[in-house]
Amino acid sequence: MSSDGFPSNWTLSRLEEVMDAIIDYRGKTPKKTEFGIPLITAKIVKAGYVQTPTEFIAEDNYDDWMVRGLPEIGDVVLTTEAPLGEAAQLNDSNVALAQRIVTLRGKKGLLDNDYLLCAMQSDYVQHQLESRATGSTVKGIKQSELRKILLPIPPLDEQIKIARVLKTLSDKVSLNSQTNKTLEEIAQALFKSWFVDFDPVKAKMEALAAGGSQTDAELAAMNVISAKTPEELKSLKESSPEAFKKLAQTAALFPENLVESELGLIPEGWDVGTLSDVAKYCSARTNTDTITFENYISTENMLAEKKGVTAASKLPTAKTVAAYNSGDILVSNIRPYFKKIWFAEGSGGRSNDVLGFESVNTNTDSYLMNLLYQDTFFEYMTRTSKGAKMPRGDKTAIMNWEMAVPSIELREAFSAIVDKFYQLIPKNRAQNATLESLRDTLLPKLLSGELNLTSESLG
Repeated sequence: MSSDGFPSNWTLSRLEEVMDAIIDYRGKTPKKTEFGIPLITAKIVKAGYVQTPTEFIAEDNYDDWMVRGLPEIGDVVLTTEAPLGEAAQLNDSNVALAQRIVTLRGKKGLLDNDYLLCAMQSDYVQHQLESRATGSTVKGIKQSELRKILLPIPPLDEQIKIARVLKTLSDKVSLNSQTNKTLEEIAQALFKSWFVDFDPVKAKMEALAAGGSQTDAELAAMNVISAKTPEELKSLKESSPEAFKKLAQTAALFPENLVESELGLIPEGWDVGTLSDVAKYCSARTNTDTITFENYISTENMLAEKKGVTAASKLPTAKTVAAYNSGDILVSNIRPYFKKIWFAEGSGGRSNDVLGFESVNTNTDSYLMNLLYQDTFFEYMTRTSKGAKMPRGDKTAIMNWEMAVPSIELREAFSAIVDKFYQLIPKNRAQNATLESLRDTLLPKLLSGELNLTSESLG
């Protein structure tokens, strides 16, 4: 072990000495558009990943903007301020780079990009970034200072082994997160098909209008519900008659006509009602001695744009608070346009500015979650809220939100399908917490050489 605490066969090199490219677009502001080439900004580089871009530049403006260098797959992007020090890797080269982002590319044959990401995330490098940063309110680092950052450089084969261990964990975390996102999207797509676009009803209507029989109409609805072709349905009937029967029972819950109503066309037999027909406010309370940072939900630790919740930063001082239980839906009542919503897992407490909803009928929680998840609900909350500076939802108005009310049986059928999604999502999230903890434990040990991967048994 050398005097600097790293193995003797490692070197400490200034960042600028081991880079093939340092691409920095600070001092330039691109003209943004609603679509086009995705723009990588500092605010979407978080926790080791580049999140889905929300800003773009026009394709015909790309060449004029990207004159300081083009990104490549595997490059490491580093935020230089607001926030400082977030790092991730690019998995797409067809992106534009915004200000407050520096793109790094390790020197070929000397510094592996996967290892570079790990190094930039290490405490050793993060402390240097912090110490070389300037600014009192918002800390940032100049490129001249960034170039002086020292990187611990093991032999290339060891870099690859270190990165492989950490990347395996990160890739599994990413896969679990993507799985959860996909499950939520499927649930929403199914809800929209059944309860907004009325696709199964329309499928029956089209089949009957074309001269088909009642059986043809039911099969058409089953096609839409299952996303299976007629041939695949026939195969399902032969290979899994119980699954086919259950699908047929679900299809039978949809009527064959749409009728005029004050809400427009709705399925025949559905009532024009309000949210109060399917939901009610939670009224239970709990003692604060059962409350922790992990199970207390306030509007401050609910995430905008339907991203769920994070741990609380402070706890209530009152003796009791409003309670929630697993299956309740929590919605922030302050500034509803932020769209803060969470499908509760476990039990805990919530602040008075977090509304708790529960289903009027059992076995329909997933239906209610997807109903309240709709943008139209948050738009209605915003439209009927009170107060200009800090608008709050009107609890009476919220329960008077008009809607087409499907049968209990249909709400139960939908919930039975997507309940499985909401059971898997927290399991994936819990596994991610374990994997991230393991990765965070291994990272400093691997990056300091304390944990040696040179053994062939670890290769």
